[in-house]
Amino acid sequence: MNSDQIKGSVKDVAGKAQRKLGEAVGSTEHQVKGAATQVEGKAQKAVGNAREAVKDVRDANRKI
Repeated sequence: MNSDQIKGSVKDVAGKAQRKLGEAVGSTEHQVKGAATQVEGKAQKAVGNAREAVKDVRDANRKI
């Protein structure tokens, strides 16, 4: 696991919590900010997943 995967997961969870809190208190602003944070987290995690996949391929090619 790399730092982008970890940070992305944390942002995703934090955004979900903020979105749910916004729903609970009726704050559209918090819901939107939470959803945006979730999207940012998912994107960062995807970047981390891609970096990890490239690393795995590179490592596999070194073994050949």
